[in-house]
Amino acid sequence: MFKIAFHPIYQHPLPEGHRFPMLKYELLPKQLLYEGTCEIHNFFEPEIPNDKYIVAVHDPEYFYDLLNIKIPPKEARKIGFPLTEDLVERERIIADGTMKGCEFALQHGVAMNIAGGTHHAYTDRGEAFCMLNDQAIGARYLQVQKLAKKILIVDLDVHQGNGTAEIFRDDASVFTFSMHGASNYPFKKERSDLDIPLKKGTSDKEYLSILKNTLPKLIQEEQPDFIFYLCGVDVIATDKLGTLGLTVEGCKERDRFVLETCQKLGIPVQCSMGGGYSPDIKTIVDAHANTFRLAQEIFF
Repeated sequence: MFKIAFHPIYQHPLPEGHRFPMLKYELLPKQLLYEGTCEIHNFFEPEIPNDKYIVAVHDPEYFYDLLNIKIPPKEARKIGFPLTEDLVERERIIADGTMKGCEFALQHGVAMNIAGGTHHAYTDRGEAFCMLNDQAIGARYLQVQKLAKKILIVDLDVHQGNGTAEIFRDDASVFTFSMHGASNYPFKKERSDLDIPLKKGTSDKEYLSILKNTLPKLIQEEQPDFIFYLCGVDVIATDKLGTLGLTVEGCKERDRFVLETCQKLGIPVQCSMGGGYSPDIKTIVDAHANTFRLAQEIFF
């Protein structure tokens, strides 16, 4: 069965005019239900997880400061959201959605998280709307539970997965692959196991060609038994925080290729949505919805 993590806390209130499109977390599940891509039973509600899985990835002192809203003001500003207890609870619940999604992916081939993709969260700090790295936590959860040994993180958000790269920098059991805008934030990049920086305005054709020439070889070389896919839709040309030139259809074909590759090779995949900042919320929701439509079509 197709399982999707969603909790009402995902749609967190922000100050008026904030540039993060929090509304997408309310609209996306409604759209999927309205069009019949999903039914109510496809959704599951994550909870506050056992914090031992969080501190298996994040520095305990940082996590304690986060829980107690003791992050120094300068560090808190880098996160980009007003820091509150509800916001931290939201981040923990998103991480649980990804961890539980891992188990559903092992059972059914694929699982989704309506939120997540918090790849700018480092071991000991947060930045750029990210505080706890949900897919890094999911990866460590799988290994602690002895559900997977070798893991591949495929990060196709327009921004480099700098936090994920730092977390697994010295860990050969988790391979980090990031394909992103060369001139995008973060302006000081970390080193993933494989980074492919793309020039401004990269088109559908060029993007898909690079991806199709890279991913199958990478899987063949690394032989992962689980894949995390960060499917940000900020690769679209209209995105306010992106520099690439993909169309919505090109973004959909990207998702099709990744999901079909996982399905054909029998490798379970957990998908977290990542970024999307186009001016029209409909563009964001439609591009994200495509990922769910394809997962339903390819796996079920």
